[in-house]
Amino acid sequence: MTAYPKTAALMARGAEFLGSEYAVLCGAMSWVSERNLVSAISNAGGFGVIACGAMTPDLLDAEIAATRALTDRPFGVNLITMHPMLFDLIAVCAKHGVSHVVLAGGIPPKGSIEAIKAFGAKVLVFAPTIALARKLFRSGADALVIEGSEAGGHIGPVSTGVLAQEFLPVLAQDHIVFVAGGIGRGEAMAGYLEMGAAGVQLGTRFAAATESIAHPDFKKAFFRANARDAIASVQVDPRLPVIPVRALKNKGSEEFTAKQIEVARALDSGSLDMGAAQLEIEHFWAGALRRAVIDGDVERGSVMAGQSVGLITAELPVATILANLLGECEAALDKRQKVA
Repeated sequence: MTAYPKTAALMARGAEFLGSEYAVLCGAMSWVSERNLVSAISNAGGFGVIACGAMTPDLLDAEIAATRALTDRPFGVNLITMHPMLFDLIAVCAKHGVSHVVLAGGIPPKGSIEAIKAFGAKVLVFAPTIALARKLFRSGADALVIEGSEAGGHIGPVSTGVLAQEFLPVLAQDHIVFVAGGIGRGEAMAGYLEMGAAGVQLGTRFAAATESIAHPDFKKAFFRANARDAIASVQVDPRLPVIPVRALKNKGSEEFTAKQIEVARALDSGSLDMGAAQLEIEHFWAGALRRAVIDGDVERGSVMAGQSVGLITAELPVATILANLLGECEAALDKRQKVA
C-alpha cells in the first residue's frame, strides 16, 4: 500500500514503463549522475540515469558495473547522440543488459534506436516539436521527454509550461511522455500529471543531494543562488550552432563567450570544420563542468543549474527529497479533489 495513492495512480503508466516505484527520473548531469547518486535515486524508488557524457566505452563499462553493485533496481544510461563512439557505447549497454537508454543532444543518428532495441532496451528521446516527436515514435522510440528552457545544462527556447500545453493533449494519451525543466516542488509535479504526463524528470533538485559527489562548494553555490542567477549562455556567432546552456552566472560564463569567438575564428581560418567546432564547444563545457563539480571551482567552472535552484536551501538525502516531492504532490492532488 503506497503512502501516495493519488500520485501513484497518475504515475502508474510511467512507473510500469521504468520498472520503478515512482515515475520520477533524475536528469542526466555529467560528473554528477554517476554510480552514487544514480543508485541512491533508484534505491529510493525513483529512476536514476547515468550521464555518459564524454565517457569512453571503457569508462561507461566500469560505471554501469559499479552502479549495479550498489542497486538491484532499474536505472538507465544517457548517451549523447553526437558522441563519436555512440555505437560502441550502445554495445556496452547491450553487454550489461541495460533496460533503458536515453538518447539526448540531437536527433538520433540512423540505426541507433534500432541498435538499442535489438538488445531489448527501451529508448527515451527528446524532441522540441510534435512533428519530430511523432517521427521518433514511428522510428521506434518508446518514450519522450519534453524539457523546458527553465532546466539546467543544455536547453531549448520554450518554457516547460508551454511545452506541456502543446505536447500533452496531443501525445500523452497514446504515448509515454515525461515532463522536465524547472520542477522543484511536488505541486508542479501534480499539475503535469493531471495534464497527462506519465511522470517527471528533475536534475537540479538532486544535484546537491547528500549522495551527490559534487564538491561542497558546488552545493553551497546552489544554496546561495536564486532563480535569476541561473542564466542561459549567449550565442556569439550565428554560424556556430551553439545550444544554450543554463548555469549560475560567474567568470566561466564570460570565458564561454571568449571560447566561441576563438572557435569562430578557427572556422574562418579553415583550421576547424563545423563538426569539429561543435565538439570544441562540447569539450569546453565538459571541462568547465568538471572544474565546478569535482574541483569546486565555482568561479571559473560551469555551475550548471536550472531556475529551480532558488528552491534548494540545504543538503538532503535523496530519499528525503523524493519523499518531500511525493508528499507535496499528494497533498496538492488531495486538495484539488476536495475542492472539486
